[in-house]
Amino acid sequence: MAYALYQIIDILLTVLLWIIIAHGIMSWLVGFNVVNLSNDFVRAVWTALDRITAPIYAPIRRIMPDLGALDLSPMVVLIGILIIRRAILPPLFLM
Repeated sequence: MAYALYQIIDILLTVLLWIIIAHGIMSWLVGFNVVNLSNDFVRAVWTALDRITAPIYAPIRRIMPDLGALDLSPMVVLIGILIIRRAILPPLFLM
């Protein structure tokens, strides 16, 4: 039972990791005008990714200093996910 719970948490963290990476790549594409938010599909994907990641970034953005156009909160979240997946979950569930 514990191993199944471990796998579920690991899969959810992996999906979140890829969503954050996709959001970062899409923000670069929008920023460099490779894709345009006037397209309905692009806007729908952007809105979905933003609504998924905004609650995760919000507490980190409150703590971190404002660096202007440079937003490091996705990197902090990615590092946190990797720490949880590799350092916290295995000892917690393999006891």
